[in-house]
Amino acid sequence: MRREHRRRGGAMVAAVVLLLPFLFPNLFTPFTHALPSLLSEWNAPKLRHSRLLKSALQRETSDEQLSELWMPLSNQGWKPCIRSDIITSSLTEKSQGYIQVFLDGGLNQQRMGICDAVALAKILNATLIIPYLEVNPVWQDSSTFEDIFDVDHFIESLKDEISIVKEVPDEYFWSTREYYATAIRATRVKTAPVHASANWYLDNVLPVLESYGIAAIAPFSHRLAFDNMPKEIQRLRCKVNFQALVYVPHIRALGDALVSRLRYPSSRVDSTNYLKKVGDSNEKRGAGKFVVLHLRFDKDMAAHSACDFGGGKAEKLALAKYRQVIWQGRVLNSQFTDEELRSQGRCPLTPEEIGLLLAALGFDNTTRLYLASHKVYGGEARISALRSLFPLMEDKKSLASSEERAQIKGKASLLAAVDHYVSIHSDIFVSASPGNMHNAVVGHRTYRNTKTIRPNMALLGQLFLNKSLDWAEFEKAVVEGHKSRQGMLRLRKSEQSIYTYPAPDCMCNAS
Repeated sequence: MRREHRRRGGAMVAAVVLLLPFLFPNLFTPFTHALPSLLSEWNAPKLRHSRLLKSALQRETSDEQLSELWMPLSNQGWKPCIRSDIITSSLTEKSQGYIQVFLDGGLNQQRMGICDAVALAKILNATLIIPYLEVNPVWQDSSTFEDIFDVDHFIESLKDEISIVKEVPDEYFWSTREYYATAIRATRVKTAPVHASANWYLDNVLPVLESYGIAAIAPFSHRLAFDNMPKEIQRLRCKVNFQALVYVPHIRALGDALVSRLRYPSSRVDSTNYLKKVGDSNEKRGAGKFVVLHLRFDKDMAAHSACDFGGGKAEKLALAKYRQVIWQGRVLNSQFTDEELRSQGRCPLTPEEIGLLLAALGFDNTTRLYLASHKVYGGEARISALRSLFPLMEDKKSLASSEERAQIKGKASLLAAVDHYVSIHSDIFVSASPGNMHNAVVGHRTYRNTKTIRPNMALLGQLFLNKSLDWAEFEKAVVEGHKSRQGMLRLRKSEQSIYTYPAPDCMCNAS
């Protein structure tokens, strides 16, 4: 009882502290000018679409509509096709030397870089040293390849295609990140153009291998073309992405646990009773199924978009200051108005807007929603509208105990790996905005023929600008605008990524 009293007292004190700037604005005026980025978190963002939200909260969805919404994709005439016997060129006996790559970016960008590194080793007939993952300056995660991926499975899966070693051989012990950071080195290749051809590497990197026995390529992300590649190289990239890159056991175990708890909430011991048991009679309403929502709405995304998100003057000042510090004003969107950006679909969807999209598509308040997100700019205040529409919303923290999350706590790459794993095993995946996570998951779900809803950003931007729309008009426009954006297979076009569009390179015509 005493502990409960102290907890309530602490909560009351915290509430009073948060309210001080609003109760005594004059006292805090100098402080707000000095630290707009801090107080922007205190000013809860206003709802931008309160009329639509009110109607959405009163919505009713028919069983027929829900049944259609949850229906799996039908056979689209394509199937996975990356068997080892299709890759005709076997591992040659003599290697030309060692290839070392340094990969920046987040997990999903690094994942694509790993696939490209394997392909490049094949092109050059070189031995690949397990790629070095750079520490991301934003997330500050020093996780290595071995911390994230099952390195033994990786090497075993590709043993017939290329030679791979876990560490730099003793004779090249000096070839480290620190070595290349201190001076110009003959063994470092730093001029690889974006989407370089196979011939570029044969002309520029193979001579380095032949002269020194090792070549270190940095930067390497997005440095291998998707077009005009031999079929065996494309199939090898597919094999790495869909078969060789497997997460370490503890990530897979946690991912499986989260998927199980989302599908069968009644079997989960949950003292908060947050998820409710759904009877078998509700099967057609999505019982036993769940949606993953990738909500990419961190401070970087919000600032770089240069859009207005309803946080008032303080938020605008904070984001403008952040833009200046991080990108020194080099943000193209800054020259456009918020209305122009939204009408072109260049503003990321807020949690409120993605919630209205899902509600208009027919998802009701019994939908089990998993939130795949590192950190939402604005915190819980920004998510509240989404949570009011989908009270069964969960994330890693609500589904798993602190003990279960101990190995991934504070490690952005491992947290992203868990989200990626849950995303590719969900019934439906929705991404609030494009990006590397979106691209990586869409590619896997296309390969597995599972439903993915791709928001029509331009349409939604225009709809949200129209403040005269009622719920019926908004709902009709959303449904019509997303009929062809729910997992229909798209063949890869020139210059598009093989990791986002795996057909036809990674798939065969089923007929």
